[in-house]
Amino acid sequence: MAAFAHTCRMIAASPSTPLPTLFLSHGSPMIAVEPREAGLFMQSLGQRIDALHGRPRAIVAMSPHTATRTPFVLGAPAHQAIHDFGGFPEALYALRYDAPGDAVLSKEVAQLLQQAGIGATWTEQGGLDHGIWTPLLHLYPQADVPVVPVSLTPHASPQQVFDTGRALAALRHKGVLVIGSGSLTHNLQRFFQRPSPAGAAEEPDCAEFRAWVQRTAEGGLWPELLDYRRLAPHAVAMHPTDEHWLPFYFAAGAASGGDQPWPKATRLHGSVTHGHLAMDAYGFGAGAAQLAEA
Repeated sequence: MAAFAHTCRMIAASPSTPLPTLFLSHGSPMIAVEPREAGLFMQSLGQRIDALHGRPRAIVAMSPHTATRTPFVLGAPAHQAIHDFGGFPEALYALRYDAPGDAVLSKEVAQLLQQAGIGATWTEQGGLDHGIWTPLLHLYPQADVPVVPVSLTPHASPQQVFDTGRALAALRHKGVLVIGSGSLTHNLQRFFQRPSPAGAAEEPDCAEFRAWVQRTAEGGLWPELLDYRRLAPHAVAMHPTDEHWLPFYFAAGAASGGDQPWPKATRLHGSVTHGHLAMDAYGFGAGAAQLAEA
């Protein structure tokens, strides 16, 4: 199996087969050194993508940890891991993830956004925040897939972020993997005020929110999802602010378009750490269900 996976990684994704898009929960930066269930899933997910679709020619990623007032597309020829956190073990700061960029693709991304009326700015700056490099460390540990980061506008609405992703929908027909990285739930105030061990039992409000997301997403109830803050149970408790949830809509939007205004969604993985930090992953578009955990 290892040899087979290695062979698949050498094959570029076929332009005739659109890639699914992904929402990955990255949780704490410690996922880089303590992968737990979600990190182990990402390791198998990279191999599954390669086996089913071939190695992506590039990745376009959005994370809450690169936030700007208007969208920016990072077009550096190479990126390094940014250790944008503090108070963690030295082993975490020693990790590197030096991945190539793609200047041509980054300019295409900026152009697609501009054509959709989204005021995106291309910049030659680079760097991968931990919301991008910690999942990719598990997904593609060789750091051999070019990455194009797109910044998040944290005060945008879910619909606006969905539209940002939809502007890039054509890329998945060109072997480009679109990823939104965030967290299915993210309440740091609770995390610090009510600390609990990583293996603590799931708290009821977290379970209710996760179940609502799965029901509405897999049921195709996108108007409800876009109005999650009013309609989802415990939405404000699970997301006091939106930024870790918005990349979900970026990934979903990138799987829409044409005769598919709303994408098909599949929960690929579900797990919880510290009782209320949900690490669920979703795939969108044709073929996403094949990437789900057995």
